[in-house]
Amino acid sequence: MPKHVNSSLESICNSVLSYYPEAKVELIKNAYDFAEKCHKGQTRSSGEPYMTHPTDVAQTLAELKLDIPSIITGLLHDTVEDTHATFEDLEKNFGKDIAELVDGVTKLSKITFKTSEEKQAENFRKMILAMSKDIRVILVKLADRLNNM
Repeated sequence: MPKHVNSSLESICNSVLSYYPEAKVELIKNAYDFAEKCHKGQTRSSGEPYMTHPTDVAQTLAELKLDIPSIITGLLHDTVEDTHATFEDLEKNFGKDIAELVDGVTKLSKITFKTSEEKQAENFRKMILAMSKDIRVILVKLADRLNNM
């Protein structure tokens, strides 16, 4: 899989349309606009605008040919954790399914541990629990981690 540097909204939409020609890309555009407003003024540690990260995550998910809710979740995955946006904002604007996916990705990031063994065991437990609810949570989190590496 190629490295995604500064993926664009157009690139994400084109990737989705290549495997799902009837896709309602307006939904992706709405999520992009929402995330961009939420992350306005934020930068990555590299100095790049923060939006490069969620767009790269969404591009990875599109290249994996995931569904529209997964790609939207990729764009929104840090909004609740890192901005003023709430679960209720996501639910109102994007529906319960996407709000719950974002919530699942957020919860995978929040627990702290005392020992490395405890951390590893808890990571496996969280992954299995998330997969039992919705495998898309894990796929978005893996795309997030890949981009952060």
